[in-house]
Amino acid sequence: QVQLVESGGGLVQAGGSLRLSCAASGIILSINFMGWYRQAPGKQRELVASITSAGTITYADSVKGRFTISRDNAENTGYLQMDSLKPEDTDVYYCSTLHNGMRYWGKGTLVTVSS
Repeated sequence: QVQLVESGGGLVQAGGSLRLSCAASGIILSINFMGWYRQAPGKQRELVASITSAGTITYADSVKGRFTISRDNAENTGYLQMDSLKPEDTDVYYCSTLHNGMRYWGKGTLVTVSS
């Protein structure tokens, strides 16, 4: 059974940093696509950053230069380092992976950036 568990969210002041973690079980993150998404109430979920099995990384324009996606293969955990946070980064952040044509989601972690 595939399970993704996010952690690391919280309240931070504008300009601060947070590191989100995505612990995976039942699946090997390093050989699958992994992405971080975010969603505000009433809005569509948007892709923030992704990394493919080949290591190709993509960022949304709104976070380029501020966020860094990575994964620790030994720990089977993905990360999203978020620096220079802005109030508009406030959202619930979700980890997701694709395996055998199926998409899996974590339950999300809330990030709140105060001005």
